[in-house]
Amino acid sequence: MHFLLTYDLAPDYLERRGEFRDAHLALAWEAQERGELILAGAMAEPADKAVLVFNCETAELVQLFAARDPYVLNGLVRAFHVRQWNTVVGDLATNPVRPG
Repeated sequence: MHFLLTYDLAPDYLERRGEFRDAHLALAWEAQERGELILAGAMAEPADKAVLVFNCETAELVQLFAARDPYVLNGLVRAFHVRQWNTVVGDLATNPVRPG
């Protein structure tokens, strides 16, 4: 299954992220190497949200990722949300649906 983890970023996210970026990226790359995290990054213009795409069996793994993320732990993330994403188009879709 795919899950979206969205972060609502603090207004001073860009100014403060440097201090925690290496630890955040280490956590993210470890999840990617395990095959759990597919893509991740912050939105641009404005940098007020981030989106992380997971491929895993349960939302619990995604919740645990967020709970350990230095950005969350240090207030760079004001809130986070985990949603199952029902993917139907693309090579990585979990439930491919073709026309006709």
